[in-house]
Amino acid sequence: MKNKVLIIRLSSFGDIVQCMSVLESLNGEPFNAEVHWVVRSDLKSVPALSSKVHKAWDFDRKDGLLGLIKLGFELRKEGFSHIYDAHSSMRSRILCSILRPFCLGPRLARRSKERIKRILLFSFGINKFPKPFKGMISYHRPIEKWGIKSKETFKDIWNFENHNNFEGIALAPSAAWEMKRWPIDHWKNLIRLLPDQKFVVLGGPGDQFCQELEEVDSSRVKNLAGKLSLAESCELVSKAPLLVSADTGLIHVADLLGNKGISLMGPTAFGFATNKNIKTLELELPCRPCTKDGRGTCSQDVYQRCMVELSPEMVVNEIQNIFKS
Repeated sequence: MKNKVLIIRLSSFGDIVQCMSVLESLNGEPFNAEVHWVVRSDLKSVPALSSKVHKAWDFDRKDGLLGLIKLGFELRKEGFSHIYDAHSSMRSRILCSILRPFCLGPRLARRSKERIKRILLFSFGINKFPKPFKGMISYHRPIEKWGIKSKETFKDIWNFENHNNFEGIALAPSAAWEMKRWPIDHWKNLIRLLPDQKFVVLGGPGDQFCQELEEVDSSRVKNLAGKLSLAESCELVSKAPLLVSADTGLIHVADLLGNKGISLMGPTAFGFATNKNIKTLELELPCRPCTKDGRGTCSQDVYQRCMVELSPEMVVNEIQNIFKS
């Protein structure tokens, strides 16, 4: 009988992408599973990009607890053999309790948030996490209890419907929290230091500052922030010769799809890329990492020192090395 797996990972974009690294193991031999995914409705398009996901089930937060319970009973009809709670939130645990009443039924794997380690790191500066913390490996480890072999590298192929053509190095200058953003003047200088290169800028509808990058040289820089869907942005990353990004979901897209990228890592603890196609630039500072996702305050005299001192010249040097290889 074929295995039938439900993955529960509702958000966020970057975590969903990193969690998609398990699909190759679940879909392939010898596990050979039909994989379903529960995801927040505004992010449903992301797991659906992979042909290894049989069906994406969406949950709208506006539906509240009753909507979640209703979804749980719908999912029970599917007869899953395995459930992977990759979110470990209150919502995901409610779904698991419906799908596994009295802890009976499908086999369960759950990714721990390792809260004690987080408290030690972010409250006392004691880091007991792997250095660097590679998210894809951390998402794969819980399913190894099902007899799946451990992995260190990951790969997926996504299906894009639009087949849009883009030209230039992709830049992802935005991030959910300001402290993990590379300074805007550094992005501008990066563009100036590569006068023969074209660039496309990615971002969301609220990233109005991205227009400043196009104004550096509108003949070479195209600002697409807020103009593409999430799936279209992923498609652009898959086609670009290179992505330069801070700790964002898009760097994990490039990582998983095998595309070249440069990751600018600053204060955050969990955004490191996994595969060798991504080059990570970072500074060795005793205060790093100091935050889970960019929230909080900076302890340095120079605000964002870990990002500020990653100079445009350093990034240009890496870009040139990548294009030479």
